[in-house]
Amino acid sequence: MKYVLVIPDGCADTPQEHLNGQTPLETAHIPHMDRIAQLGCVGRANNVPRSLPAGSDVATISLLGFDPLQHYTGRAPLEAAAMGHHLDASDWAIRCNLVHVVKEHMIDFTAGHITSSEAETLLHHLQTTITQPELRFYPGVSYRNLLIFSPGRNTSLFNADTFSTPPHDITDQLITPHLPSGSGSELLKDLMKHSVDEFAPHPTNLLRIENNQLPATMVWLWGLGKRPDLPTFYDRFGVNACMITGVDLLRGLALLLGWTILDVPGATGYLDTDYAAKGREAVRAIEDFDFVTVHIEATDEASHEGNAATKIEALEQIDFHIVGPLLKHLEKQDAYRMLVSPDHPTLLQTKTHSHGDVPFALAGTGIKPDSYLCYNENNASRSAVAFPQGHELMPYFLAGEIFHNH
Repeated sequence: MKYVLVIPDGCADTPQEHLNGQTPLETAHIPHMDRIAQLGCVGRANNVPRSLPAGSDVATISLLGFDPLQHYTGRAPLEAAAMGHHLDASDWAIRCNLVHVVKEHMIDFTAGHITSSEAETLLHHLQTTITQPELRFYPGVSYRNLLIFSPGRNTSLFNADTFSTPPHDITDQLITPHLPSGSGSELLKDLMKHSVDEFAPHPTNLLRIENNQLPATMVWLWGLGKRPDLPTFYDRFGVNACMITGVDLLRGLALLLGWTILDVPGATGYLDTDYAAKGREAVRAIEDFDFVTVHIEATDEASHEGNAATKIEALEQIDFHIVGPLLKHLEKQDAYRMLVSPDHPTLLQTKTHSHGDVPFALAGTGIKPDSYLCYNENNASRSAVAFPQGHELMPYFLAGEIFHNH
């Protein structure tokens, strides 16, 4: 059996007035996703428990078959794994965004999609201005970077009550109510305030301003956590798997699960990602792996920008360049299953992640067709196939369960 999972990140949404009351999924021309619905079933899953933040970290742990209430420790430890950092038991990983804040309002959580080299220059400078050796900044990709706090074996500053808000959740909002709180928060706030003073006169930012680009006005520290305890995917499910993604979060989670990472040139984790290259690599990977996962961030990014047209375009690109070629190849196999599912909803109206069900479409060997002909939120909401605990979907996908007609 060959298994394929396609994750159009954050594609689930609500009806839009300017789309004649339809969601982007209902509006987009996605014949291959619809064909999966026609061949198999449409259902829904809730990947994010109410007690946890609605983000890709929690949601993807759930989507890949692990209970986030048991295994989730924070976003940053997953990204640390992607960057090759081994966390000791006492270490804390902290996500470090470069952001653009004006008059205490979060204008852009990407600092104008600052380049990786510019981010590295700014963080290197910031590192030279702090005196605590237990704090180390590590550049990542663009605005997505990392801070690791290593207090030593017997000391810890943070704990479960330390709270920090993702910057993409507060676009256009006043930042003051969303600054870190709880144990250790004063250290985080002091670092953030210090970065404001250090970044303002830095030549990298002055050049960005001269080129009519948004400067990085500060670091935003959030998503902190310790090393998670996860079994390997093979030990849990008995299949060898690979991940195709342009996002460190997904890379890190896959590595912690023992997956192979397939790097694809042009996979950016943004709207300009090379969809066709991802599709070609995924088709090739089917020959070498039992389970192939393709993650695409573009739909999520479009929602963060509040751009419905771009979200629809991204869905159509995913359908044409990734879902279509994969489904065509899989249908030539003796036995296969294919699942299309986002991790969480990301709403155009709020420009941020949301709790709630996501729709999925599932087809392949042993899956009896239901009555739904299109893949979208409306059909999923009426389906009898539902997983209130989203982590239960993956065992069903892999273990040969049969979905019955409605």
